[in-house]
Amino acid sequence: MDRISRFLENTLNIIMAIALGIMVILVFGNVVLRYFFNSGITWSEEMSRYLFIWLTFLGAIGAFNNKEHLGVDMVIKRLPIKAKKVVLILGDLLMLFVLVLILDGSWKMTLINIDSTAPATGMPLAFVYGTGILVSVSMGLIIINNLYRIIFNKITNQELDMINESEELISLHGDVFISEDHIVKKEEKHG
Repeated sequence: MDRISRFLENTLNIIMAIALGIMVILVFGNVVLRYFFNSGITWSEEMSRYLFIWLTFLGAIGAFNNKEHLGVDMVIKRLPIKAKKVVLILGDLLMLFVLVLILDGSWKMTLINIDSTAPATGMPLAFVYGTGILVSVSMGLIIINNLYRIIFNKITNQELDMINESEELISLHGDVFISEDHIVKKEEKHG
């Protein structure tokens, strides 16, 4: 399962890198053509926009898988392990419900726009609305995997924390730096 997960994550990263590269080439090329040759690629802006949409949604899947989305887990960190599991299961079930709603809406929008085409590229607009289908199914599978790991105790206590910490956080008092392992006074940190 870990090998499949790593393969999918690497594939996702490669697709995002290719989309970003194509976007940069199209936009930069169009700028150069407009300023120096007084012409441009008519479909460049539209294709860049669609690639940006796909890039954003694919990045959301990657961030969700790595638990890098913003969140507040102050209360959950202080709960006992069993209570943490209950809260995480409830949260995952709620997110699964929201993803079902997103899937339903995206499916309907994709079907409505299956015959509509973009003005410059001629691509079906279902290509754009299909991102919601991909995102909801992908995130749903990640949540189902998380639920399985929580319910059958295949998750460590450290993984029960919902959010990955940043490398270094500044405390509310302002005179102490808090990292994952230790607390360092500001004076020690700077000098």
